[in-house]
Amino acid sequence: MEIKTILITQARTGSSRLPGKVLKEIEGQSLLEIHLNRLEKCKKVSEIIVATTINEEDTLIYDKAIAWGFSASRGSESDVLDRFYQAVKDKKANWIVRVTSDCPLIDAELVDKVIAFAQENEVDYCSNGFIENYPDGQDVEVFQFSALETAWKNAKLLSEREHVTPYVRNNSDYKGGNVFTAINYPCESDFSKIRMTVDEIRDFELIEILISNLGTEKSWMEYTNYIIENNLTKVNNQIIRNEGLLKSLKKDK
Repeated sequence: MEIKTILITQARTGSSRLPGKVLKEIEGQSLLEIHLNRLEKCKKVSEIIVATTINEEDTLIYDKAIAWGFSASRGSESDVLDRFYQAVKDKKANWIVRVTSDCPLIDAELVDKVIAFAQENEVDYCSNGFIENYPDGQDVEVFQFSALETAWKNAKLLSEREHVTPYVRNNSDYKGGNVFTAINYPCESDFSKIRMTVDEIRDFELIEILISNLGTEKSWMEYTNYIIENNLTKVNNQIIRNEGLLKSLKKDK
């Protein structure tokens, strides 16, 4: 039986720190388009879905994704877990991959490696972010559709609904839970100080430097080495990693 793996990237124009960021352009291409064109090289993904919101301003994201030849769906802005579940519930997928569209230089080969690792180990959930050694912006989560469905039915906390996977992670054996099996995809060195995600204008400026000097086709390691060799971490290393999740966790209390 063929394994069906669907990748979902969440995208919206609303952003408190940098509104409209995924449609900001570098050399005539939006960050979203660069992101999707890189993901299209994934060999282990059968379909890519852009999951945006039902907000009127996100009609543009939906329309662009379709025009570029990708699938797209629309759902709740705040209940992103529901948005993900509704996007795939009728697709008969075995595995779901979660990435976010504010990571324009996500590496397709890395995505494939995390997928293969998850499937070979037959876990419910796999991420390269339990131990945050990859650059911020190269985060990949791979989980079984059954785990997504269980989370969708049972997750109650705001942070669990808004960020899709905390319910699975927190109830996994990796975190001492007993509902899901989970594993970390390792990185041989610590690149956690490197940021290739776009939350603020400084992040955008760094991506602009990378693309104007290296183009949009390089591996995550080539971009990382360029940042290190040219001392570019200083452009945006003052920004807190996973700030959105930290805000949601505060609201849980």
